[in-house]
Amino acid sequence: MIDSIENEVEMIGRHLDILRLVVNNEPIGIVKMSNETGYAHHQVRYSLRVLQEENLISPTNQGAMTTDRTEAFIADLDEQIDDIRARFDTLRVSGW
Repeated sequence: MIDSIENEVEMIGRHLDILRLVVNNEPIGIVKMSNETGYAHHQVRYSLRVLQEENLISPTNQGAMTTDRTEAFIADLDEQIDDIRARFDTLRVSGW
């Protein structure tokens, strides 16, 4: 179970790395993202697909670009992470 949580956290981290690159370098293509991050092309493509499904990026002929939803998502991200962290802290405090 812990391995699956670790894998999910790593994958979410990759998605956020890719989103950060898009925000800071838009438009940006897969090859540049792969070179910048060291992630394989298929990993970048998967992260882009997930981000597109969440309407956080949109594909263009020049590369990935942010959407009107991206800024609000980023603004809320720290609070969402803090909420998740607090839920795990509750498990520890309750004697787990």
